[in-house]
Amino acid sequence: MRIRRILAAVIATAALAGLGLTGAVTATATTATATTATPASLTPGECEQGGGTVDRSNTSAAGLPTCKGGKYNGQDVD
Repeated sequence: MRIRRILAAVIATAALAGLGLTGAVTATATTATATTATPASLTPGECEQGGGTVDRSNTSAAGLPTCKGGKYNGQDVD
């Protein structure tokens, strides 16, 4: 009888700990995704601050110039 109680307590503790770890992993994944997102289009200043130059001769599918080189290489510049 005592073994059943101990076993039930161990299972309940493991289940609660598992829920806590799952929540922590989800929060970390959400934070990582949010910090790596890039904007849909950049300003010329953002392109230059990222180490690139605005390339007006090479337009994107939307007809916008692109950022050439640096952190935002290939992104639209609006």
